[in-house]
Amino acid sequence: MPQKTAKRTNKAGLSPGTLIHIGERKTEQVKITLIDYDETHLQEKTIQRVDECFPFNETSTATWIQVDGLHQVEVIKALGDSFGIHSLVLEDILNTEQRPKMEGFEKYVFVVLKMVNLGEAKNEIATDQLSIVFGSNFLISFHERENGAFQSVKERIRSGKGRLRTRGVDYLAFALLDSVVDHYFVILEKLEARIEALEERLISESESSSKEIHQLRRAVILLRKSVWPLRELISSLQRLETPLVTDFTDIYLRDLHDHVVQVIDTIDTYRELLSGMIEIYLTGISYRMNAIMKVLTMIATIFIPLTFIAGIYGMNFKFMPELEWRWGYAVVLTVMIAIGIGMLGYFKAKKWL
Repeated sequence: MPQKTAKRTNKAGLSPGTLIHIGERKTEQVKITLIDYDETHLQEKTIQRVDECFPFNETSTATWIQVDGLHQVEVIKALGDSFGIHSLVLEDILNTEQRPKMEGFEKYVFVVLKMVNLGEAKNEIATDQLSIVFGSNFLISFHERENGAFQSVKERIRSGKGRLRTRGVDYLAFALLDSVVDHYFVILEKLEARIEALEERLISESESSSKEIHQLRRAVILLRKSVWPLRELISSLQRLETPLVTDFTDIYLRDLHDHVVQVIDTIDTYRELLSGMIEIYLTGISYRMNAIMKVLTMIATIFIPLTFIAGIYGMNFKFMPELEWRWGYAVVLTVMIAIGIGMLGYFKAKKWL
């Protein structure tokens, strides 16, 4: 009988030729791309086998591995084992409800934050978790789902313009964080336009405006929840005593921190505006209700004496002198009309109408 040959496996329990199987139903939306570069060299390719990434752990060039989708846990574990990433960090990467934070280790730095998008049709904020692990010569970014958020960074690497090709992966990490923060400003511009448009029609379209106010307020709260921890994250990254973050990059991190503070201040301003708009909306409802009650009160007040007169002459007593008068009906009707007109004139003189 022929002997069975056991396949060689790595630490993750996978054979070195484990396929990514991009596009299969089981691992839908999973994609790995790799960019390896230095000042004079550039290599970019789509990874078909996870072991294709392993040799770049030992190169002197800067390597950016982008993982779009978190559905293949075994592939992420294989990358973690190859690049020495702790299992608890891998758990944080797979947990898409993770709060933005930064953790420094001996050989790498781990950063997790939220990327946000504003729906075109609805005022809803959609969040995608972005996890970044970078060491001395590699950076791995894990995206919750595939998106083209970092196309501008890739174009800068391809063109060779700017500092990306001449600096290390810490500057690449800054470029990715800066791209995320810049997108926050795009979201804020869209929110500002919608808030201004809402203010203009707040009084005339109260019902639809109320719904949109609450939608925008929820969107702003969720955006603030995603951005607020980022300030502490950048500050921690600045204070981190590690050779993985150079003094050159630290200057840009300070600038990035200022941008994050500006985003937070703008979000707080929008939140206050929306709270004020809710008060305006409630005041408008109260004003319209008071106007309606005012009209109804005027009508009721006018009809009180008329009802009193009609009530008296509606009684079924036999001996009422006015019942026998030829012009009794006309006189009573004239008196009632005169009373109504007189009261309207009095209300106008008092400026109640």
